[in-house]
Amino acid sequence: MNAQQWNILRERVDTVLRGKAEELHLLGYDAVTTDDIWACVTSKYKREWPMFHQIVNDIYTLKPAILMNWLTTQAYKGEIDIGKSKLL
Repeated sequence: MNAQQWNILRERVDTVLRGKAEELHLLGYDAVTTDDIWACVTSKYKREWPMFHQIVNDIYTLKPAILMNWLTTQAYKGEIDIGKSKLL
């Protein structure tokens, strides 16, 4: 899957991402962005193109603990700058 296809899919689920970010803000995770949610959810789709309903479901069912674990793992791998992240 190329970057253009991912960008089109991202645009289609932008409303869902913003809704999930607002939900997480209400739970006290004020620094969560739609980019964080998108990166976490799409990290498992390395080889296949996800069905639209599948990725929407993954966004809606994402739990804060899963997101925080993913962000922590990415920080340990050096893929997230801990100094710049407000979440870690």
